[in-house]
Amino acid sequence: MPYITKISSQKNNEERVNIFLDEKYAFSVDLDILVKFDLRKGKELDELDVIEIQYGDDIRKGFNKALDYLSYRMRSTKEVKDHLKKKGVPDSAVTEIIHMLNEYQYLDDREFAAAYVSTHRKTSGKGPDVLYRELRIKGVDDNIIQEALGSFTFSEQVETAVKHAGKVVKKGKKLSSKETKQAIEQQLIRKGFSFDVISAALLETDYENEHDAEREALYKQGEKAMRRYSYDGSYETKMKVKQYLFRKGFSIDMIDQFLDEKG
Repeated sequence: MPYITKISSQKNNEERVNIFLDEKYAFSVDLDILVKFDLRKGKELDELDVIEIQYGDDIRKGFNKALDYLSYRMRSTKEVKDHLKKKGVPDSAVTEIIHMLNEYQYLDDREFAAAYVSTHRKTSGKGPDVLYRELRIKGVDDNIIQEALGSFTFSEQVETAVKHAGKVVKKGKKLSSKETKQAIEQQLIRKGFSFDVISAALLETDYENEHDAEREALYKQGEKAMRRYSYDGSYETKMKVKQYLFRKGFSIDMIDQFLDEKG
């Protein structure tokens, strides 16, 4: 039976040592594994001993990788599993590592989901639908997600949605009232808000242009359309401009007035 003839520290990692069996390098282990398995010169090791030691070392190395990964921010269980597999940690060791992380309370999907919802609804203004999809991608259980989203009340959702709507209004100076409303709706859908929240947010948002502002927006859009269709006063180009402005949400009366002025 082979026995340990030499134990030497690694030059680049003081936390690990190289194990030599019968004068030949056999494997390396973490110092904790060295102590755990009482590895010393002269100790005999059979094949099963080596397999058990290396498995224990895989767990120790993987556990350290997981702690390093968790040191930057909270992670879901799936994120940690995927990271360890990407780092080459054997599946059997990953299972044990996840168990240890749960035991030491380094991993908790319920706590992770609650923190994720709280952070992202405040910093990025994301709505429930987007937060739900993102947490599902991260492998969080549906019931846990719904529980976390329960902290995001309807009134808070409307408040956040109104802020998004206000930004759209500021950017939409050249749009008709109808287009501004549509832009708000599209933005809030992308952000993950329900139609009930969107409807409530629209009621609290002043997106309707005053007559002069609507007229100014129409003229800017109208001049753009004229250039686009090479307007020359003909019936054909006039109808193209008229259809373009109607699709943009302007009233027929205002469009006709604009075209009459342009001749």
